[in-house]
Amino acid sequence: MSTALVWFRRDLRLADNPALHVAAQRHARVLPVYVHAPGDEAGWAPGAASDWWLHHSLLALDGRLRRRGAGLLILRGDALEQLRGLAAAVRAESVYWNRLYEPALAARDARVAAALRADGLETGDFNAALLVEPWELRTGSGAPYRVFTPFWRSAQAAPRREPLPSPRMLKPPAAPAGLQAQALGLLPRKPWDQGFYQAWQPGEEGAWAALERFCAGAAAQYRERRDFPAEPATSRLSPHLHFGEIGPAQVAARLRRLAAESDAAGGAVEPYLRQLGWREFAHHLLHHFPHTPEQPLDPRFAGLAWRAPPDYAADLRAWRRGRTGIPIIDAGMRELWHSGWMHNRVRMLAASFLTKNLLVPWQEGARWFWDTLVDADLANNTLGWQWTAGCGADAAPYFRVFNPLLQAARFDPAGAYLRRWLPELARLPDAALHAPWQAAPAVLAAAGVRLGQDYPLPVVDLAASRGRALRSYAQLKGGGNAGISLLL
Repeated sequence: MSTALVWFRRDLRLADNPALHVAAQRHARVLPVYVHAPGDEAGWAPGAASDWWLHHSLLALDGRLRRRGAGLLILRGDALEQLRGLAAAVRAESVYWNRLYEPALAARDARVAAALRADGLETGDFNAALLVEPWELRTGSGAPYRVFTPFWRSAQAAPRREPLPSPRMLKPPAAPAGLQAQALGLLPRKPWDQGFYQAWQPGEEGAWAALERFCAGAAAQYRERRDFPAEPATSRLSPHLHFGEIGPAQVAARLRRLAAESDAAGGAVEPYLRQLGWREFAHHLLHHFPHTPEQPLDPRFAGLAWRAPPDYAADLRAWRRGRTGIPIIDAGMRELWHSGWMHNRVRMLAASFLTKNLLVPWQEGARWFWDTLVDADLANNTLGWQWTAGCGADAAPYFRVFNPLLQAARFDPAGAYLRRWLPELARLPDAALHAPWQAAPAVLAAAGVRLGQDYPLPVVDLAASRGRALRSYAQLKGGGNAGISLLL
């Protein structure tokens, strides 16, 4: 009886899993295995929030596999060494997996594939994570895309892949004992993760529950209300997509069915698919420009006069703690710490404030998000921070400065988001909530707010710090004020 190993990584689902599907179709016995090797990620080992999610997702996957006759074998150590040993122990003929696209992991996988083939094993790798492979799309001149709109137009014209079904049953071979998920030490020793349990259900079932909730409710208001952080108008699928508990082809297929079922909810299809397109674009950029997690895509920004670490240490600490004195920024950072997630509009504002108003290098923010987001994804994180810092892919290099007060007044006019995450300001009237330092003393006293004690004064003057950022940009070679855009 032929035997195949299926090497699970960030494809922690049964449905639309090409590696698992092929193994079940071609082999009588299939052994699902997960090898824990965070050291292979070359400086980008998953952060604490990602570890929390991974622990629970592995448990969920193991449960679903057991209902189909095979559990998940968990190993730890060098991936090649573990796969070689396991293949020999169970006399496997083949090893299958779904592709990862981070530069270090793609290189690791190529080495593993070459070594296993040299051992006489068949290997196969498949696309489970993207609608279009990063290397499949090129501009008319043959170069990688650096602008989203033509990239997405090209991606939409690519052949559509239909989702695959789950295998009905699996028959594993007798295998050596593996580890329990708890042995990987992914959960925190101190219980800072309590809010995560209230916010999330990791695993394939949780992913589909989130998608169905979105289709049943939020999809109808997604186009108009997705930028309002107090409203449940987004899908919250990002961590499920990152860990492969659901794939973009599955999401796209479900949304197309939704469009056929409901004209109102179907209005979300095009703008939501466009957001999936940004995810595809992020992976396209990371594949073609593998230096970008650490260095700007626009090389001019390597010379930007950021503040030095000793000078910005206190401001960076205040930003991380949600103690900057700018309510919309602090609310977002506290939401992040409590739930491992932040609304996308607020992510942009928090990133803009750090890089523009505080003039802290974007890499500092990227590292903090990497450690604290449950949906931390190297491609998406890199694109988001470089986009906001103005040094990444775009139609033209220019500097963006978001005004957090005007943005908050526009997208949280009644202050519901601020009051949820900043209870010390909850009694302030709407007119004073977004900028409490501008409120009259009597208004503050009536709300029980003592600035500098209950809530901090701003760590920086918004207007003056914007001017400082503009001057720093103007000093870049080839830059200048003509290239600066103020997004108010």
